[in-house]
Amino acid sequence: MTRVLTVMLVAAEASGDSLGAGLALALKARLGDGVRFVGVGGQKMAEQGVRSPFDIAQLSILGIIEGVRALPMVKRRVAETAALAAREKPDIAVLIDSWGFTLRVAHALRRLFPGMPLIKYVGPQVWASRPGRAKTLARSVDHLLSIHGFDAPWFEREGLAVTTVGNPTLIRDFSSADPARLRAHIGAGPADPILLVLPGSRPAEIKHVFPHFEDAIRRLKAERPGLQIVLPLASTVADLVRDRVAAWPFPVHMIEDPTLKDYAFVAGTVALACSGTVTTELALAGCPMVVAYRLGPVSYRLAMLVFKSPWVTMFNIAAQEMVAPELLQTDCNGPMLAAAVAERLDDETLRQGQIEAQFDAVARMGRPQVDPAELAADAVLKLLAERGL
Repeated sequence: MTRVLTVMLVAAEASGDSLGAGLALALKARLGDGVRFVGVGGQKMAEQGVRSPFDIAQLSILGIIEGVRALPMVKRRVAETAALAAREKPDIAVLIDSWGFTLRVAHALRRLFPGMPLIKYVGPQVWASRPGRAKTLARSVDHLLSIHGFDAPWFEREGLAVTTVGNPTLIRDFSSADPARLRAHIGAGPADPILLVLPGSRPAEIKHVFPHFEDAIRRLKAERPGLQIVLPLASTVADLVRDRVAAWPFPVHMIEDPTLKDYAFVAGTVALACSGTVTTELALAGCPMVVAYRLGPVSYRLAMLVFKSPWVTMFNIAAQEMVAPELLQTDCNGPMLAAAVAERLDDETLRQGQIEAQFDAVARMGRPQVDPAELAADAVLKLLAERGL
């Protein structure tokens, strides 16, 4: 009888859930029924067979102070994850992003299974803050799958083997997305302006960022009654967003279907986006945007003590300039957000210039030639072969 490989995948946020699902799909393409998956994840990983023992939304924690307050809950979830591993006895574990949670899981798994190979998928951004985390990670796992080529030297100098797989967001292809179908779906005319609103995928982002988005949207709608508001929903916060939007005095088009989301990204006149992976997707789709973010005040002050980059948006970092405006912390407020969005709604030349600059900046990030999930699967199987598993 052929032995079935058991792979543990652990993700704690929506972006990690996508990475885990892609890796699972690539491994199944190679191994078929010869692999099974256990672990922690969200909806996309569940579709690939990962039955999570708890809802990962509660682990989407923002800010240092919030993280300290949530530590007892995080420790409980780490214990549940370790208990799952003890029952299922995986051959290998892949721990995806989410530094605080997955590092604790790595330590727990090392105690349980000292010889089991551990892979970290997406390293901490040590080039932007806390370079000491490179040494910590090198002591905690056996291999790093990096999505950025410039990550590798930081970890390799600490003795950690690195495989650069590339950023999976950069292989997104919007060339077949049809903006006319989105307009038809929401009943918008060909000339109606569309504002995409992307408030984040973490409950804490809905708490800290979304109220200021709401204020901005009310101001914009008061001046532009014909402005169409389209809100693509992240599954991790869909219910929270629906509850808030239900009280809005004007119609909002909430979208959950992945294909319609792609159509929306190319149909959008301007986007108001919470900082995160979605900003790269919008840039690839050719949608000009205003980027915003907000933490609790104490957490923000503490974060600024260790964060060294002058920008938070990845394509701004790649371009080394403010291609898309970033309104952070106290600048993330209704009047300033509304003004930045309105400037772009009213100026087609500004929009087109920003679109081109975004394309150029994303090109500097380096579009992968091979699907990163395929390279990640190869690295997992190679490490297993080296260990004789």
